[in-house]
Amino acid sequence: MELGSVSAAHGSVESGTMAGVGKCILVTGPPGVGKTTLIMRICENLKLSNPSIKLQGFYSQEIRQGGERVGFEVVTLDGRRARLASSTISSPESRQWPAVGKYKVDIASFESLVLPELKIREDTGLFIVDEVGKMELFSSYFFPAILNILQSNIPLLATVPIPKFGKDIPAVVRLKNHPGAAIFTLDKSNRDAMKDRIYPQLAEVEKHTKMVPATFSRNLEACFLPF
Repeated sequence: MELGSVSAAHGSVESGTMAGVGKCILVTGPPGVGKTTLIMRICENLKLSNPSIKLQGFYSQEIRQGGERVGFEVVTLDGRRARLASSTISSPESRQWPAVGKYKVDIASFESLVLPELKIREDTGLFIVDEVGKMELFSSYFFPAILNILQSNIPLLATVPIPKFGKDIPAVVRLKNHPGAAIFTLDKSNRDAMKDRIYPQLAEVEKHTKMVPATFSRNLEACFLPF
């Protein structure tokens, strides 16, 4: 499927043919621009607007020692943590782990925490995945779990890396070509204004999935505070 592009005053939104509009909402942008911050604010305010909504998924964050980044961890929405990658671990087992730059990826640790969070449950209102990136995709079970979510009626809000050297990871291309995909490109100049682009998509999720009460769409704007 060919992606179209809708230009904004600050940034752009790309979209496919919107069958089930907003079912797959993707946020992309360079490292450090605020993708995780945006995702977490959405989660926090969804819970405030509708305490009964069931959110499932995870986000990623840096592990730092003495001000230096030494790895990454994944964190579930209820606060459980597991190592994703490390630059300091040295063990016979870790020598077999795949690497991204100086970081060794602990696939077993990642899968033990994340895969149960991606299982389809009847009461789930929204899946959060931060992110669908090179490290996470070393797991042979991770992307099939994402595809399983897309085949359900449960919407997905995920972050994806910006294309490197103009080329997307194949799995990311597949997500962007999903019929219900809406892609938002975040940068430092547009990250506050982007709320006006993402908000209508989440309102459409409400219409198509009936996952939250009508008051949700009125309260949702509270999710998007300045960075």
